[in-house]
Amino acid sequence: MIDFFRTVIWFVYFFGYMILHNDKLKAAQAAWEKGDLETVRRYTDNHVDHWCRTLLKLAGVTVTVRGQENIPQGPAVYVANHRSYYDIPLVLTCLDRPNGILAKEETRKIPLVHQWMDLLGCVYVQRGDIRASVKALNDATAWVKGGNSFVIFPEGTRNKGEEGTTLEFKPGAFRVALKSGAPVVPVAISHSRDIMENNHMLMHPARVSVTVLPPITLEGMDKEAHKQLPQRVREEIMKALEGENG
Repeated sequence: MIDFFRTVIWFVYFFGYMILHNDKLKAAQAAWEKGDLETVRRYTDNHVDHWCRTLLKLAGVTVTVRGQENIPQGPAVYVANHRSYYDIPLVLTCLDRPNGILAKEETRKIPLVHQWMDLLGCVYVQRGDIRASVKALNDATAWVKGGNSFVIFPEGTRNKGEEGTTLEFKPGAFRVALKSGAPVVPVAISHSRDIMENNHMLMHPARVSVTVLPPITLEGMDKEAHKQLPQRVREEIMKALEGENG
């Protein structure tokens, strides 16, 4: 019963915050239209971060973050394993700042939320549509080339298997790093599924860990190393997950 009421309060806040701060959204959108990205970033850094941290707090989540010293200066492509819907607020609060994310097309249907996502530089991908996927990756690459970091979940969907496992990392997601020249930063997320999915979709207190691993610089890599990059990153993340669950 406690988890039920916790979930109700969570959803009230989820949309209530957006409604109460709609004036800030409009101000940020006006700055975007003027090309004033510094002002846009100030709004997103403040409001998106605060919103996500409060969502985690309301769900009773305790987050341990390791390896923040591995976050590089300048734009990077963060590559994380994907276990839960909660991975989104986790990567928005546990890295250098809220960054754009390669998200599924369905998120565009969430009122108010998708407008903030647009301001973050999020890019939407349609599953099964190769042309749309290529365009999404090109848009993400352009965003990184513009000096912004970006987050990708290369599994393409949430892994519902055992804790500590990952699905195959799709190579297309790494094109953003290869084409932009930005370093790849592996990110290992553990136990985020315990917050909701493992509790019949009700919010439940959980202990989650986010580990930022050392960046991988692509400069000087040959074609074979590029080809092996998805598996290399996957293995590094799985090793970190093993350390959390061993």
